[in-house]
Amino acid sequence: MKLTGACIFGQSGGPTSVINSSAYGVIRAALDAPEITKVYCAANGVKGILEDRLYDMGVESADELALLQHTPSSIFGSCRYKLKDFTVDDTDYKRILEIFKKYDVRYFFYNGGNDSMDTCDKVSRYMESVGYECCIIGVPKTIDNDLYGIDHCPGFASAARFISTSVAEIYLDAHVYDTGMVTIIEAMGRNAGWLTASAALARHAGTPVDLIYMPERPFDVKECMDAIEKIYAQKKSCLVVVSEGIMDKDGKFIAEYASDAASATDSFGHKQMGGVASYLAAEAKARIGCKTRGIELSLLQRCAAHCASKVDIDEAVMLGKKAVETAVSGITGKMVAIVRKEGTTEYIPEIKLFPLTSVANAEHKFPEEWILDDVHGISEEFDAYALPLIDGDIDYPREKGLPRFARLKLELVK
Repeated sequence: MKLTGACIFGQSGGPTSVINSSAYGVIRAALDAPEITKVYCAANGVKGILEDRLYDMGVESADELALLQHTPSSIFGSCRYKLKDFTVDDTDYKRILEIFKKYDVRYFFYNGGNDSMDTCDKVSRYMESVGYECCIIGVPKTIDNDLYGIDHCPGFASAARFISTSVAEIYLDAHVYDTGMVTIIEAMGRNAGWLTASAALARHAGTPVDLIYMPERPFDVKECMDAIEKIYAQKKSCLVVVSEGIMDKDGKFIAEYASDAASATDSFGHKQMGGVASYLAAEAKARIGCKTRGIELSLLQRCAAHCASKVDIDEAVMLGKKAVETAVSGITGKMVAIVRKEGTTEYIPEIKLFPLTSVANAEHKFPEEWILDDVHGISEEFDAYALPLIDGDIDYPREKGLPRFARLKLELVK
């Protein structure tokens, strides 16, 4: 049965360069849908709902909303707030229901990664348990590309394009002098190596990486130093890319070797990453005695909208619109996602619905068969998978040579 009422859209987890493209897809489609009477966006995700802080999209300019497609980060604010299971503590859920009733919310869209889909799933199951009619749809995003069941996730392609481009540029810089240097670059990716693997794409620019280390395999510092020393002896240079999430054989993050801060966790129990490249660069300097550089790409990977893939932007918008179409058709408890059409070598994206319960807290690891054991590299099968995703240039809006981002009014509903 189709419902008539307001909708709330929220963003959660780490930002990407195209998360606002999905927001635009949802907002534009919701504003145009006759079944949706009001379009609200929650300030800082589910926390904005709990705190009754909602932005009214009906007052925004259509032109400014369109600029969301080229505006990085989460324009409505994000959060990392973990809802308890409502069978244990339903306090937050009662508050969410109270807000939904206050604004006659019949549609809820939540944009995020694994943990966000967990939140979306819990809210969906609670509303069903109390008999409140509300269509709830998850909209995926994560640069880590680790959501279960999908081919790829919005945000990944643009981050992969930035990483592969940056690695190619760093390669050229690292080979300027005749004195030799070991360069170690750290990419994001806690448990899945998709982003780290994207460094391998730099070979198509004639700038190949020497060594790539993924979180899917145990990491040994001595073995890594042996490999670096061997390559350096041959070439007087060595370019290495490591994932922030690499662990030793005992399951300890190498980031924890580097800093005690890595033991800190967020509300979902995730440890803070970072510092791996600097740590390994120091180890290489002590071992070889050459010049070394540790480069942490950090937030640049997820906010570089100037390097966004057109394919990524278009698919993010498409999924946002599809989420609304799915909800107003009466479907709930699903996540919209992209799969790759089978039976063809051409890249053709298709949209598929996944139950939120199957996506929440599950991970999509990098395929083992694409990791080359003997050279710490990535097979060209990954290239065939990734190259179509990072393709396409955009007409990036600028003013006075600088990016022209969306300037929304962000008026709170009173």
